[in-house]
Amino acid sequence: MSRRRYGLAAAAAGAVLVLAATGCTAGGSGSSSAGSGGRPVLTFFTFETPNLDAKYWDAAIARASAKVPGVKIKKLVAPSADRNGYVKQLAASGQLPDLMISVNPDGLAQSGKLTAWSAADLADYVSPNANPIGGKIYQLPYNTQPTPLVYYNKDLFAKAGITAAPATYQQFLDDCAKLKSKSIDPIIVGGGGKDTFADGYPDIAAVGTDVYRARPNWLAERRAGKRSFTDPAFVGALKKVQDLAAKGYIDKSGLSRDYAATEQAFRDGKGAMYPMGSWFAASADAKKPGFGVGVFPWPSDDGKTVVPAYTGGGMSVSSTAPDVPLAKKWAKAFMEDKANLDASVRADGSIIAIRGYTPPAGMGPVYRATDALYQDAAKRHALVNAFTVETGDTGLVPGVSDRLWAGTADLISGRTTADELAKNLDTEWAKDTK
Repeated sequence: MSRRRYGLAAAAAGAVLVLAATGCTAGGSGSSSAGSGGRPVLTFFTFETPNLDAKYWDAAIARASAKVPGVKIKKLVAPSADRNGYVKQLAASGQLPDLMISVNPDGLAQSGKLTAWSAADLADYVSPNANPIGGKIYQLPYNTQPTPLVYYNKDLFAKAGITAAPATYQQFLDDCAKLKSKSIDPIIVGGGGKDTFADGYPDIAAVGTDVYRARPNWLAERRAGKRSFTDPAFVGALKKVQDLAAKGYIDKSGLSRDYAATEQAFRDGKGAMYPMGSWFAASADAKKPGFGVGVFPWPSDDGKTVVPAYTGGGMSVSSTAPDVPLAKKWAKAFMEDKANLDASVRADGSIIAIRGYTPPAGMGPVYRATDALYQDAAKRHALVNAFTVETGDTGLVPGVSDRLWAGTADLISGRTTADELAKNLDTEWAKDTK
C-alpha cells in the first residue's frame, strides 16, 4: 500500500528493537527454525491498518498455510507505520524476518539479504520486471495502484456549475476557478505530523503528465547523472503546484492535517477534489460519503490520458530463511490465492496484476470506476511510473523524498519557489549519493 510512507519514530541509540508478534517473540533468520514436531517455523512480517486488520491477516495466513503443509508461520506486526525503516533496523540487528510483505527491498537486496524471484516464479504476473534491482526482482509484483487519481465531490461540482470532469489542464484550472468563486476549496491536501508525504500527490501527478510522459525513464537517467531536478520540465511540473497554491486552489491550512484527517476533510465536504491513490476507492465504497464520488486522471495539457501507477507490494523472502524453497512456496501460495486476492481488493481497492484474475462480483461504484479508468489507460499505453513511489533501480535515493515533502509544504505555503526546491533536491541527492 503505497500511501504508507509515514515517518519512523526515532529510536534511542542502542535501544533493543521490539516487534509485536502473534504467539511468539521477535525473530527472523536468527530464530529457531523448527517448531513442535520438527516443522519449519517461518516469521512473517506484516502491518495492520483499519482496512487490513488482524482478522484479515490471520485469515490470509491460514489460507496460504492450508496449501503448503509442513510449515508454521509466526506473524510479526510492525510497531510503527514506517515498516521499511523498521525492517532495516531489524536486519541490522540480525532479526530480519523470513517473509515480508509490502516492504521496499532496496538496500536489503543489494546487501544479499533477500532471495531473487526467478522468471518461472513470475510467469503468471502481468509486470514480471517491475522494480528491478540490479536486473533482478525481489518482491512479487502482485498489485497495481494508480497514484494519484483525482477523486471529486459530484455535489460540489454541480454547485459550481461543473457538469463533467476536466479533460485538459486548462479545463482543470477553469474548474478550480469556478469552485473558488463559490467559496469552495478546490483541492484537498494534507502533510501534518509524521504524514508529510500527504502534501505530495499534486507533485506526483504533475511529474507524471509533464515529465514521465515524455521521458518514462527520467528518474533512471537522474540516477545515471544524465538529468537533474533543475531540468526545465521538472521545474515546470513543480511550478504548476506552486501556481495552484498561489491562486488559492490548494487549501494551505490543510498542510497541518495528517493522512486520516485529510481523507476526513474530503468526506466532510471541505474541498471538491482529493488527489489520492486508488486505495481510496475501497474506503469510499465501504463507508460512503454523503455525496457522489467521481474520479478522473490528473489532466495533461493536451488532454491525453496519463496515469501514474506503481506495481509491486508483494512478498519478499530472506536469503537466510530456515528453508528458502519452502518460504518461497508459501509466499506464492499467499499471494496467488484467489480468496486472499479478493480480500485485498475488497479491503484495499487493489488492482491485481496476476494473469487471469477477475475482481469479485459486487464491488462498489468507486472501485469499478477506478478500475475502468486504469484498464482504459493500460489499453492506451498511458501508464507511467508514480514519482517517489517507484522503487529499485528507478527509485529515489534515500532522503530525497523527505526533502521533497518538506519542500512541497514550503512551496504550497509560499515560503519557497519551484526553482529553489529543485536546487535543494539536487543538493540533497548529491549528499545522499556520496
